[in-house]
Order: sequence, then structure tokens, then C-alpha cells
Amino acid sequence: MSRSLVTWSVIALFALILTFNTLFIVDQRHQAIITRFGEPVRVLNSPRSPNPGLHMKAPFLDEVILLDKRNLAQEAEEEEITGSDQQRLVVDAFIRYRISNPLQYFRTLRDANTANDRIERLLNSSLRQVLGTATSKDIVSSRRGALMLAIRTDMARRAQASKFGIEVIDVRIRRADLPAQNLPTTFRRMQTARQQEAAQYRAQGEQQKREIIAAADKEVVITLAEATQAAEQVRGEGDALRTRIFAQSFGRDPSFAAFYRSMQAYESSLGQGDTTMVLSPDSAFFRYFERGPAAR
Repeated sequence: MSRSLVTWSVIALFALILTFNTLFIVDQRHQAIITRFGEPVRVLNSPRSPNPGLHMKAPFLDEVILLDKRNLAQEAEEEEITGSDQQRLVVDAFIRYRISNPLQYFRTLRDANTANDRIERLLNSSLRQVLGTATSKDIVSSRRGALMLAIRTDMARRAQASKFGIEVIDVRIRRADLPAQNLPTTFRRMQTARQQEAAQYRAQGEQQKREIIAAADKEVVITLAEATQAAEQVRGEGDALRTRIFAQSFGRDPSFAAFYRSMQAYESSLGQGDTTMVLSPDSAFFRYFERGPAAR
């Protein structure tokens, strides 16, 4: 009984070990490469033939290497790039890719550490190739989107030529800054440029102000001249009308004319209140101050 129990226990343990070395599960998030003596023999759950689930392999001979089937991110170390304007920039970029051909990926790159190193070097090479033809202004702001698209295209071409077995999804420039030692000089140059620009704007504003003031003064002179001309014309017409009315009145009544001229003389000589005159009370000048028939 004791020997039989030990035998069956050994058989069960061997069967369990054999089962664990024969059966394995490939998750939907992974793809598996079955290798025998280091050489790949099968690929499971690849993008071209998805078949996740329970699978079998030759026990003790085959080894299962799992590769991620999802999108992967690879960040590159900060690189100092020299643009076409000879301006140096520190660029921080990353790449997103997926393993599209696991067999080719395994044969070329073998493991994740090697893949990360090779992909990072490839990314840095593409960054230098594309950004070296652009100015620092293009890299920092105006054409960053187009440059990232060009880097992605170049990276995809290089990865395909190197037979990495990956599909480049996107390449992004996270940050592009000046080197720390260049910042003070660059800031001073930017400050000088902004001061020159401000001085130019002030000069243009001063010139426009003078033009506006000159135009306004000219308009004032023209308006005053036209108003003076109109006033003189109206005054002349009024004087002419007054003279005509006086002439008609004087012609009809000579005594009224004499009376009117005397009133004008009174107004001219006595109207201000500061005139001293020495005249005889019975002077003809005061004849309209008298009462009675003699005053008429």
C-alpha cells in the first residue's frame, strides 16, 4: 500500500508538471512566440491571426515568449538639436508604436531592453534628420505639427528598413527649449528686439498722431473760413437790406432821418457812460431832449 501510494503520487506530480509545461494561456493583450532551442517555431494571437486562449506546446522543449499587443510608448532621452539657423535646442520627444510583426520583431530585437535601445536611437536619428532642416522658430511654434508628422514618416521608413516589425503610430515633441547656458543671451536678444519693435510702433503712432492733428487743424481752418465767408455774406446782405430800408424810410420822412442820426450820435457819445461833454443846454445837440413843439 505504501509503495503504491508513493508511485501514484510520483505519477500525479509528474503529470502535473507535464501539464504545466504543456498548457499555457495567451491573453488578448499579448501575442506569443513559441521557440525551440532559441529558434521561433510558432506565433500565437498575432495581429494577422488572433487566437487568444488555451494552447499547447512541447513540454521541456518549447519556450513561450509573450509580447505586448497593445500600443507601446518609448520615451527618448533629451537631445540637443541644431536647427538650420544654427540655433541649438534641447528636444524631449516620445514615440508610440505597436508590434505588428512579432516574428520579425523577435528575430531583429530579441528582447524589450534591446528593442528600447534600438528604437530610441532610431528616434534620435530621425529627430536630427528632420529638425536639422528647420529653424528654431519652426520647431518651437509655427511648424511643430508638420515637423512631427515628418518625423513619424521618417521613423516609420527607418523601422521598416531595419525590419523591426513595429508599426509607428505617432511621434510627439513634448518640449523644445534652449540650452540652459544660452538662456541669458537669448533673453537679452529678445528684449532688445522687443524694445526696437516698441520704438518702431511708438514712432509710427507719433507720425499718425501728427497726421491726424494736421488734418484736424486743416479742417478747422477750412470750416472757420467757410463759416466766416457765410457770416460775412449774411452780414453784407443784412447791411444791404438795412441800408435799403433806411433809404426808403429817410426818403419818406426826412425828420425821422434827422431823429435817427441824432439817436446814433447820442449812443456814440453817451452810451459808454464815461464821456464828459461841455455844451450849452440850448445846444442843437439836445434838441430832442426838450419837450413841447420846439423839440419836434
